[in-house]
This record gives sequence, structure tokens and C-alpha cells, in this order.
Amino acid sequence: MVQEYKRWYDHDPLLLKVINILKDYQSELKEQAKEFLDSIEKKVSKEAIEKFYQLVKPINGGSRWYDKDPVISRTVELLRVVPPDVQKKAAQMFIETLKKNGINIEE
Repeated sequence: MVQEYKRWYDHDPLLLKVINILKDYQSELKEQAKEFLDSIEKKVSKEAIEKFYQLVKPINGGSRWYDKDPVISRTVELLRVVPPDVQKKAAQMFIETLKKNGINIEE
């Protein structure tokens, strides 16, 4: 039996959708990712998010697709480390942010 590798976001179709949207439309969605981070910062605090990001950011810039942009990197890393129920809520919030800004990404 071959075991298929699962990425941290493969367990939830909505989370997978958000990650793929971010991956495919990084430059176009940078402002929406920033707005999403701002809304999370209001609930947690900018300092808490920055402190967390300093702990998880890759050394030497990283080589993952999202490591090249600090806004996208913070968004993905935030989604990666929170519990699954928070991931789902955050993914829904990001989709709502896109819709609020008139961006409708069809599946």
C-alpha cells in the first residue's frame, strides 16, 4: 500500500482552496491578504503576530513558493499553525474578504 503524502492544508477543502488561490494569484491578492492579516491583528495584536512570525519564518529567506513575499508568507504561516477549527474560520474569513472586495474566485 502506497501512503499518499498529505500537506498540512489537504485535510480541509476550503483551506486547500485558499492556499491554491494564494499560490495562483499571489501578486493580485496581496492587498486582500494584507486586509486579512489586519483583521486578524485586530483580534490578536500586531505584536503577537510579528512575534509568532519571527519564530516560524524560514532561515535565509526560505524556498517555498510563499516565502518570497512577507505578506503572503505571514498569511500562510498563520493558517499553518493555528488549530484546524481556527484554520477553517480563517479560510472562510479570507474568502469573505475576497468577496467583499469584489473578487469571486470560482472553483
